[in-house]
Amino acid sequence: MSRPLISLDAAGTLIQVKEPVGRTYAAFAQRHGVAVEEMALKAAFRTVWGQLDTPLWPEGTCAPDDERGWWHELVRRVFAHALGEPLPGVILDPLFQELYAYFARPDAWMVFDDVRPALTDLARDHRLCVLSNFDGRLRGILRGHDLERYFEQVIVSSEVGAAKPHARMFETALRVMGAAAETSWHVGDDERCDLHGAQSCGWQAYLVGRPGSDLLGLCEKVRFRGNSSLHTSRSMVGNSPHPRG
Repeated sequence: MSRPLISLDAAGTLIQVKEPVGRTYAAFAQRHGVAVEEMALKAAFRTVWGQLDTPLWPEGTCAPDDERGWWHELVRRVFAHALGEPLPGVILDPLFQELYAYFARPDAWMVFDDVRPALTDLARDHRLCVLSNFDGRLRGILRGHDLERYFEQVIVSSEVGAAKPHARMFETALRVMGAAAETSWHVGDDERCDLHGAQSCGWQAYLVGRPGSDLLGLCEKVRFRGNSSLHTSRSMVGNSPHPRG
């Protein structure tokens, strides 16, 4: 009998930013002579994130720039919102390039304490993959933290051409992993993208909400209840700079 599949979200589930997003944006802006308050950037990020649609490309295609343009637009809007006026391109463009490169670095991120012991446990009798609303930078981040070795595949939305909760993400995972929805589980920290997205595609789902429900809690449910009765947990969305995680 083949081992069941568990796919895991990345940002907010496996990893989180080492410093709050607003603080990082403010520090990088200061280097370019732009003074802006951390809290103003934090509020702006949350507002713009809710307004900016996630990319959706036609079936069989993906973002030609690995969604770099999407991130440029987000950063542009965040600073315009926080400052009350747009940044000139001569400042915005190099500032964005530095931010984009920074968040590709493993040392910009930290791994939740429960992740490694939980993955070691789950990998004994499950096939694991990452299913994330991220871009190609994620592989280097996971590799830098020695997490990539736990997963057969790292599937990111920029390469699928759609983002969770779109069904294409979950269908891609099943196709690539050779799995069936009824025996597969998805684990993440976002109620809409991870919990509801997976359930709408016929998967079972577990919602991470530390400290109440972490990956070790998932292990306990798997071992105690068996593969066919994993219950979902409900929590607030995790604090991540990349809620598309």
